[in-house]
Amino acid sequence: MRSIALQRLIDLSMANKRERYPNVPVEWLPRPNYKPNTANGLTKCIIDFLRFNGWQAERINNTGRMYQGKWIPGTGTNGTADISATVKGRSVKIEVKIGRDRQSLEQLKYQSNIERAGGLYVIAKEFDGFYSWYVKTFEP
Repeated sequence: MRSIALQRLIDLSMANKRERYPNVPVEWLPRPNYKPNTANGLTKCIIDFLRFNGWQAERINNTGRMYQGKWIPGTGTNGTADISATVKGRSVKIEVKIGRDRQSLEQLKYQSNIERAGGLYVIAKEFDGFYSWYVKTFEP
């Protein structure tokens, strides 16, 4: 049984596909298969949900990389959130945490900086929780 939040995401996804492919019969459009029980799956759900609602959202990757046998650190801000978005003109940072995963000290400092600057910061542990926060925060 799907939650209301996940069903709304699927409905938004199908509406987006119908708009993008108006000449394709609805029954031919593939139904999305969201799996919000992994960090990658939850991140995709959140980004798609925000984009389908007309907002800007992107995944942030600050990991370094290996180059010619040497580790080169990432150039982003330490502790940066997994998702950066703009919703109704507000800066929103979303940290995805699945299971027993917890914020690091750097992530706590980043959260404090965002909130002190007037931005919104939310920790998403499951899609239903994120959806509830979104509705409470942005839908009257």
